[in-house]
Amino acid sequence: MNKVRFFYLQTMVVFTFCISPLGLFAQEQVTNNSTTTSNPVKLIEQYREQACGAIISLNYDLALEKIKKANNLIDDVKDSLGKQEIILSSAQLHYYLESYDKAAKLNSVAISNLKSSQNSEKLASALSLQGFITTKLSQFSASENYFKQAGALYSNNERGKSSILLGRGILELEKENPKIALNFLNAGLTKFREFDMPYQLASGLLYKANALLVLEDDTAKTYLRQAQKALADAMLIIENKNFKKLNIDSYQINATIALKEGENLKAQNILEEYTSKMAALKTKNSSLVAAIYIPQPNVVEIQEQINPIIEEPSDQEKSESFNVITNGLSIAIIAILSLLTLSLYKNNNLRAKANTLLQDKNTELLLAKEKAEKASLAKAQFLSTITHELRTPLYAVTGLTHLLMEENPKEHQREHLESLKFSGEFLLSLINNILDLNKLEAKKVEIEKISFHLKKRINDVLIALKKSANDKQTTLRVDYDDSIPESLSGDPVKLSQVLINLIGNSVKFTQNGEVVIRVRKIDQYNNSIKLNFEIQDNGVGISKKKQKSIFETFSQGSLQINRKFGGTGLGLSIVKNLLELMNSKIQLESKLGEGSKFWFNLDLDISDEKVSQQTKTDKKKVIDLQYLVGKNVLVVEDNKINQMITKKILEKNKMVCQVADNGTDAVALVKENDFDIVLMDIHMPGISGIEATQKIRGFNKELPVIALTAVTIDENLDEFFRVGFNEIIPKPFKPEEFFEKIHDTLKLSEKYKTPTLP
Repeated sequence: MNKVRFFYLQTMVVFTFCISPLGLFAQEQVTNNSTTTSNPVKLIEQYREQACGAIISLNYDLALEKIKKANNLIDDVKDSLGKQEIILSSAQLHYYLESYDKAAKLNSVAISNLKSSQNSEKLASALSLQGFITTKLSQFSASENYFKQAGALYSNNERGKSSILLGRGILELEKENPKIALNFLNAGLTKFREFDMPYQLASGLLYKANALLVLEDDTAKTYLRQAQKALADAMLIIENKNFKKLNIDSYQINATIALKEGENLKAQNILEEYTSKMAALKTKNSSLVAAIYIPQPNVVEIQEQINPIIEEPSDQEKSESFNVITNGLSIAIIAILSLLTLSLYKNNNLRAKANTLLQDKNTELLLAKEKAEKASLAKAQFLSTITHELRTPLYAVTGLTHLLMEENPKEHQREHLESLKFSGEFLLSLINNILDLNKLEAKKVEIEKISFHLKKRINDVLIALKKSANDKQTTLRVDYDDSIPESLSGDPVKLSQVLINLIGNSVKFTQNGEVVIRVRKIDQYNNSIKLNFEIQDNGVGISKKKQKSIFETFSQGSLQINRKFGGTGLGLSIVKNLLELMNSKIQLESKLGEGSKFWFNLDLDISDEKVSQQTKTDKKKVIDLQYLVGKNVLVVEDNKINQMITKKILEKNKMVCQVADNGTDAVALVKENDFDIVLMDIHMPGISGIEATQKIRGFNKELPVIALTAVTIDENLDEFFRVGFNEIIPKPFKPEEFFEKIHDTLKLSEKYKTPTLP
């Protein structure tokens, strides 16, 4: 469903009363106060039609007057069919005044009694009305059934059939099928124009606008434009015919259009005005509901039984006795009806207040959702921009540090350079953590499922953290359950990231102590196994208060801990999000001064595939640097400092290097020179690195091109390879990885190069 959910479908009143046979000409009779028949049923029907028309124009004084006139005539109706018509008329009024439960009960009685009559038109009207009522009560299957029955009875009544088309359109819209709803609504609008039914036409156009606004739109905003056209057509009729109720209903459509156009303040103002007007209408509706009088069968039966006895003149004492009973019963019934009326009035007042409050909350939630989505988009764009801007100068820091360390510095200088290198790596780690967390929160991380050796993974993590533990004079100890199968299936990279953050956190807060990593099997069934992971330390511990927020982004134990131990508070937040992605949950037990224990359970599959237990240190790749000597390289980079650093790193390895300041110059140089490889930046003045590569591929398909960029590339890998890049090296880089990728790209390109014909 579209992100803008049309809660106004609940509040917009449908006009069944005005399109049913009983009230078909209500609009034309609003101003006709003369009575043209002496038939009480027809007069009651006429008065209530006039009341309906008055409600359309928001003339509540006139509506109340007509309802009272109709009520005064109800007691004059003696025949059963006439009473059923009055009950049906009452049900229609209740529906129009949004008293749906009462309308459903009354209409059910009318339908039951009309089925035994021969009046198919009246029965069709009642069934159609019940379809609208059950739609409002979200009883969609029942609604569809009632509309089908009504349609079968409206054999030659095209006006009646038009109400079915409209009802089916509203039903499909409530069922969140806007395209099907539009089919029914468009068919109904054709009929309303044909039969010159302005109120129905205006209402149908409003519902059409609703349906169009629900649909997901294209970049040209086709549906939005169509909705604006439908609303404009409706408003011409509404203003010409003075349909004030429909004018109020149009407010919410205008508000939704404003939201889709990005005019949030305008939408809020419109909705506030709408809420105010609807609150006043609901109060007036409640007073009209309380004024509607319905004949009570039990009262009529009692009266019919009492009348013959009153008329009997032979026994005066018996007559007086029955008079007393009659008076008592009448007083009791009047009292009961008064209490019921008062209760109904209070109940409707409470419901009106609750509905108004709900509408206010819905409006607030809608606006808050829009703001949150915009804030999320702004956050993502900010992170993308700021990480690029940070990586560019960071590349200069790490690159210059590497160059200086290669020039045989003095011992005290080397110490400073080592510190500078550590700081650069720490800053890069911080940037990567922020990006990881942003991707996790945006649900852009997927869990892989590959075979791996769990014990080897844990050993790799300990090797990576060994230096940090030694600096803290802290022992790392593993307690591993040997009954765990050797080869498991899951996401080893995500699991390693969780363990590195948890163990690294324990090491950071433990001085001269011990960190124990325990892995135990909890349960095993067929090819699945449940494992328990514990990381326990005897470090500084965490207070009870801070344990509640320690897994939140940028949260740390205290300001003093931050100053003493450093860090950003991102690691544990990443752990929490990663474990939730793997259907697990991080748990914590800790006491200040005694240490902490983090633990979680994880379900993994058992794999039959054998996995190598060779450690990372055994797999270190050695490349032939002599192969790179004399290779002709084009560096495309707009930043002068980065140009100098990249060029010096390449020339240190005796490679021939030429520099281009932008993409346009790069394309021209490639046409004029015979380069072995191109290192292409992405963001540059003029044409970008992507556009430059596409132009190069237009005349040279085989030249290796590597993207050397500070752009975050995780989500753009396919695009980079699609436009013609052979490899990607993110800045800042480690020199050994830099030369390894250049070496492999050149070797691979040489392998697949088309041989030159003699």
